[in-house]
Amino acid sequence: MLSFIPSENPVSKIHQLLLGGISPRPICFASTIDKNGNRNLAPFSFFNVFSANPPIAIFSPALSGRTGEAKHTHLNVKEVPEVVINVVTYSMVQQMSLASSPYEKGVDEFIKSGFTPMASDMVKPARVKESPMQLECKVIEVKELGTQGGAGNLIICEILKIHIDENLLNEKGLIDQQKIDLVARMGENWYCRANGSALFEVAKPLTICGIGVDVLPEHIRLSQYLSGNELGILGNLEHFPNKEEILSTKEKFKGKDAFLTAKQLIENGNGKEALALLC
Repeated sequence: MLSFIPSENPVSKIHQLLLGGISPRPICFASTIDKNGNRNLAPFSFFNVFSANPPIAIFSPALSGRTGEAKHTHLNVKEVPEVVINVVTYSMVQQMSLASSPYEKGVDEFIKSGFTPMASDMVKPARVKESPMQLECKVIEVKELGTQGGAGNLIICEILKIHIDENLLNEKGLIDQQKIDLVARMGENWYCRANGSALFEVAKPLTICGIGVDVLPEHIRLSQYLSGNELGILGNLEHFPNKEEILSTKEKFKGKDAFLTAKQLIENGNGKEALALLC
């Protein structure tokens, strides 16, 4: 394994390593204005939400690694501390990429990239009509992390209003992850599309604690046949199978390879039956 100390390597090298390894990253497509009302639209992948109460989003337009200059978005929010964060979907990713071009200050990326500006309700910057989710925000702090090229500038935003295309909602009133078709940033020129077979579910242990990998019998825990993910699925079970469940499962799969069958059961979502078979 190679190791890198940031202070002993070029910023460009560390930057690319971080982008390649810390991914996929959601994209903040930020709409801002300067003090004269000139619009700017630019994407940033150093971005996420960090609180729901109050609702807080943070993104970071870094100083240029080539010139050391500040991004227009960074300059704008210091003049007019408001921003609209628009999510980016697959259908708009090419136009978004165009908007990331290093146009001169004052050039309207809405016009250059062909996006449609929509008036916001609570802030001055425009929303992107083509984005199915738009967050109107006030900037509560700009935390500048350095003065050299590559230094980040944390734009800490409080979300004032959320706009969502109702066609994306499921029967629970939540966003259908298959419908929204989000894209995320990877390293170099790569993006990731969160859609189709790329999506999968992992149940969150919010109120229930799994039995844990540590309580699995040693021949299961140390088996060379089960992956870490498969052990994690078994460890996430709420209860250990009882004696009757173990006996009936072994009888059901009598004559079959236990570990191979267990792997198939796990893949099909039958973790409890897999554990009973292996006990």
